[in-house]
Amino acid sequence: MNVPVWNPALEFMERDALERLQLAALRKTLVWALKTPFYQRRLADAGLKHPEDIASLRDLRNIPYTTKDDLRGAYPHGLLAVELERTVRLHTSSGTTGMPTVIYHTRQDLDHWTELVARCIVATGATARDVFQNMTSYGLFTGGLGLHYGAERVGMLVIPASSGNTSRQLQLMKNFRTTVVHATPSYLLHLHASLAGEGVTPDQLGLRKAFIGAEPHSEQTRRKIEDLFDIDAYNSYGLSEMNGPGVAFECVHKTGLHCWEDAYILEIVDPRTLQPLPEGETGEIVMTTLQRQATPLLRYRTRDLSHLVGGNCPCGRTHRRLARIKGRSDDMLIVNGVNIFPSQIEDMLMRIPEVGTNYLIQLEKRGSLDRLLVKTELNARLFTGDPRALDDLRDRIGELLRSAILVKPTVELHEPGSLPVSEGKARRVVDLRPAF
Repeated sequence: MNVPVWNPALEFMERDALERLQLAALRKTLVWALKTPFYQRRLADAGLKHPEDIASLRDLRNIPYTTKDDLRGAYPHGLLAVELERTVRLHTSSGTTGMPTVIYHTRQDLDHWTELVARCIVATGATARDVFQNMTSYGLFTGGLGLHYGAERVGMLVIPASSGNTSRQLQLMKNFRTTVVHATPSYLLHLHASLAGEGVTPDQLGLRKAFIGAEPHSEQTRRKIEDLFDIDAYNSYGLSEMNGPGVAFECVHKTGLHCWEDAYILEIVDPRTLQPLPEGETGEIVMTTLQRQATPLLRYRTRDLSHLVGGNCPCGRTHRRLARIKGRSDDMLIVNGVNIFPSQIEDMLMRIPEVGTNYLIQLEKRGSLDRLLVKTELNARLFTGDPRALDDLRDRIGELLRSAILVKPTVELHEPGSLPVSEGKARRVVDLRPAF
């Protein structure tokens, strides 16, 4: 079987051997964790004082969960497991909701992270012959640097374009015949919408692959990107608490995201009861680092919702696969008692040819009831300007959404390019309801 692979010994490791590797790595991670003030207290309270207290992977359940609030409370040094002199980089969250979080890395940590990202890139069929244009932000955001170093490790020519400046992005793509890009799905849709204004057509570009992530998106959005550019788009999953990109990635078969279990222990739990869920049931992703020395994290609650994909991938990799991220347990919208995820609305919108690539979900209060307002741009190529056609389209969108989310929203249609565009993670939801 001719499968693109970076590290066959690890990627195709038999499950028994992989689980033995995980147990040994978990015990080593406990050694690092017990050097931090936070985990010294947390593990002692749970009766875990020595790595030998973990006799098997089943004993992982005896370890308490770690949350983002724990990371904020330990800021800045409470989760540092090595001497500060051994660290070579840190990444922090923006801290927009309070105290930021910080993840430290040693040189060895960065090397392991880079290897994981290289593994992801090669799994998509990209090679050292590709020209890689990185369209995500550099700096404290992990997406830019993570993919940058992974692509260099593979041997690709890397263009560190960073985010925004669409005219410049297209100029670079034309001049250097970019074949692979990394961007948020919303920015790629915006990029395509900008082609005509820049006098560029997709066939003038050498693009053949895109790595998309950083924001939840539907399968319909992926397909729209693939159709618009005539490329393959690969879904990725990562979070700064687990280094960033490189946690899980699709391979050429696109049957789910291979989670690299030699670097992470993956659990899916019910976000309310915190009990483990079987394969196929959607729950919250919980992850434990197995390779990171500077900032080990045990059973970290990501708040991301997904499920484990059953069966085997045709590529032959033995690491379990995650389904597309459905949303976040703390991003769920409750509208007049109905639970709604923004990804459900996106999925319906992207099925409608007359709908453009940008939308906004707005929540308001009208008396005692919630009002769900969906604003979406029109597809300029398919819009005739007929007022009756507009009314019919508005009604059709409303009914399609009602069938999917059990709430009929108010639908507003907007001209192409009239809704705000984000150069980073798209802000898709504006909740104007009072907090009480």
